[in-house]
Amino acid sequence: MTLKQIQAFYWAATLGNFAAAAARLHITQSSLSKRIAELEDELACALFDRSRKQSVPTAVGERLLPRCRAVLDMMESLERDAGADPDSRALTGICRFGISELSASTWLPRFVDKVRAAHPQLVLAPQVVLTGHLQRLVQRGELDFAIIAGPPSGTALDSQVVAHVPFTWVASPRLAGAGAVLGREDFASLDVLAHPPESGLATAFNSWLTLHNLKVRRTIVCNSLTVITGLTVSSMGISFLPADYVQPLVRQGKLVALRSEPAAPTLAYHMIWLRDDIRPMTRIVKRLILQTIDFSVPNPLWAP
Repeated sequence: MTLKQIQAFYWAATLGNFAAAAARLHITQSSLSKRIAELEDELACALFDRSRKQSVPTAVGERLLPRCRAVLDMMESLERDAGADPDSRALTGICRFGISELSASTWLPRFVDKVRAAHPQLVLAPQVVLTGHLQRLVQRGELDFAIIAGPPSGTALDSQVVAHVPFTWVASPRLAGAGAVLGREDFASLDVLAHPPESGLATAFNSWLTLHNLKVRRTIVCNSLTVITGLTVSSMGISFLPADYVQPLVRQGKLVALRSEPAAPTLAYHMIWLRDDIRPMTRIVKRLILQTIDFSVPNPLWAP
């Protein structure tokens, strides 16, 4: 019985999918299956129900899963006690992670530079999609982690707040004057450019409207932050956007910042990962993100 066999069983059972487990361990699916089969031979019992499509553990597999987790925890503890800090090792393999368009157009390049300098053998594979989809990908084990707007839903994920982003209402100067105060009547008479329901920004916006019992005349939905910003500049409507993100356009006179009563909220961004993810890579990457995440970095498309 080997540690690699235990890892293969643990992740296949935790993720419910051999392909996702193989990707997480950076091995082929056939290698993962071979390790699990070898472990089953050693134990003289089946650990998975092969009659089902998903990787569902047998009753024996369910009983052994917590013990396998304890073995993996103990191995990490032994490395620490021996002075081999797992958090100081050079990372290798592929790191699959998810971010929003706001992250991709602000702090992502700095994060990539920092990771490449510290871990040149680690391949970064980012996906830029909406918050709802990112949560599902992390839950299925297809992503190692993600940075999302707002807290995650469900009990399978763990999270940590990594940034707070203030938001503001903005409009073309052709629609409103700088510093204008939006009241209940204004929201009822204006079109609002907003994100689709899958977006964390849409969730925050709708929660804010509900909390303050506000209604808008019409919502024009778009899944691109850049397009929403461009349409706002073109006077298609007002929008609810990160204050630092639009500041260069405000300075250039293409947009004006508006105030609202009540004020626009500050949104917490979370790093999310599987609750059972005990790999050092998750801790190491989280530390690098906390060192580099900065949503005030100007979008290069309109930076001065």
